[in-house]
Amino acid sequence: MPTSADVAREAGVSQSTVSYVMSGKRPISPETRRRVQDAIDRLTYEPHAGARALAGHRTSTIAVVVPVNPEAGARQLMMFVEEILLAARRRDHDVLLVTADEGPAGLRRVAGRSLCDALVVMEVGTHDDRVDVARGLPLPVVFIGIPDDAEGLDCLDFDFEAAGRLLVAELADLGHRTVDVLGWRPDVAAQGINYVPRFERGARATAAERGVELRWHRPTGEADVRRAVDGALASGGVPGLVVASPIPETLRALADRGRVPGRDADLVGLAIDSEAAPYGLTATSPQPRDVSRRVMERVFALLDGETPRGREQELVPAALVRRASTRTARPAG
Repeated sequence: MPTSADVAREAGVSQSTVSYVMSGKRPISPETRRRVQDAIDRLTYEPHAGARALAGHRTSTIAVVVPVNPEAGARQLMMFVEEILLAARRRDHDVLLVTADEGPAGLRRVAGRSLCDALVVMEVGTHDDRVDVARGLPLPVVFIGIPDDAEGLDCLDFDFEAAGRLLVAELADLGHRTVDVLGWRPDVAAQGINYVPRFERGARATAAERGVELRWHRPTGEADVRRAVDGALASGGVPGLVVASPIPETLRALADRGRVPGRDADLVGLAIDSEAAPYGLTATSPQPRDVSRRVMERVFALLDGETPRGREQELVPAALVRRASTRTARPAG
């Protein structure tokens, strides 16, 4: 396969000039650019993504920026990525995974090297330092998540605030006036991922509207979950619990104390259907596959010029699926 040195000899220019033409890092005269491109065509040289862009062709690649954090829910993240891969292949596109936590520098690096036609950004923070960079990039960028400063960005996500509202309202309808919430661990909440405060905002707002006291727990392990469950049971009667993260641990704690969800406790959670259904958990799913499908629809609409950049945020609606972990709900009276 011909190299960049072969292209340089064929075009009668230096190898560094070929590199600058491919990368776009320095201004090159139209005549020199034409000579380099003609040489590429004659030699059937397959340049990197920057040269393909120079030739007027897309890279046919979508970059997904998904910092891999061992503390995050890797399984759920991969559901997002899998759906993105499927949607990309349906349009004959490849997916480049960018897994290092590089912040704004990562976006600049991927865009600056012309490695992709569009960027999908995951694990979005409430105060995300990638926002300003994304606004200034020349290619479409879609965020999976809603930062506080979302103006001029394409953002799409599940409606976590509505999910918090639905789960607390379900327990209020069952007559609970005190609800224990087992939320994300302190280290996860400290990462600043945007869905945590959005979920909490919805739960707290509905609790205030319905006269429900929320007792918020941030367990760091199974021992903390057990203490939270013991506290809920100590109040007497049938406890109401919202579980945002430690679902198996909560169910084990109840089982070890002889309590059956739906009979001796009302348990609701934030969980994908494949996790909630085996436990019979009344839950609202964050719909990772639906979110990813809609994100890719937005990406290709932007690439095809069917929609302008910087549309308002879009939220996938939350819905509650009742299962065996709660008693039959009654309308609030």
